[in-house]
Amino acid sequence: MRHLKRGRTLSRRREHRRAMLSNLAASLIKNGRVKTTDAKAKEVRPFVERMVTFAKRGDLHARRIVLSRLKDPGAVKKLFEEFGPKFADRSGGYTRILKLGFRQGDNSPVSLIEFIGTELVKPSSKTAKKKARTKKGEAAGKETLESGQAEETEEVAEDSADKVEADETEEKTGDTDEEQDTGETSSGDERVQSDGGKKNG
Repeated sequence: MRHLKRGRTLSRRREHRRAMLSNLAASLIKNGRVKTTDAKAKEVRPFVERMVTFAKRGDLHARRIVLSRLKDPGAVKKLFEEFGPKFADRSGGYTRILKLGFRQGDNSPVSLIEFIGTELVKPSSKTAKKKARTKKGEAAGKETLESGQAEETEEVAEDSADKVEADETEEKTGDTDEEQDTGETSSGDERVQSDGGKKNG
């Protein structure tokens, strides 16, 4: 019986659960938002908000306490330099949980936990560069497709023009052959008539 045992076990032992919450909190501090299950989001929310309260203090002792919980110097630095001064005038409620539905596969409920105010933050330079690269790649692909289509149309037009020229030349050669045949037949008839006149004479 679990009398007076508060909190969620999350199907993990104590050491594993603490390590998971520490990593999840560090990811949330670094990225500003994390997509996870409802149970994990509800469990990591008080953990992260307690770390923000330490960051608002800003002294060395608070920094060492947070470092012993998070085990990530980069996340601790960002927490004390950005989120501490940001929430200095706010007494709690630093995060929000948005429900996203159910995960495909095991049908577990999924949520998005994020810091308040992160929805107004512009994407980092790395993401902006990646988006610019993708846009450039798409534009280059469109240009290559258009150029390829233009080349294909030009080739088709050239082929049709060549075919028309070939047909015209064939018609001309056919006309000249017919004229030669008619000339030969007429000369043959004249020869026959001349031979008949000689015989009669």
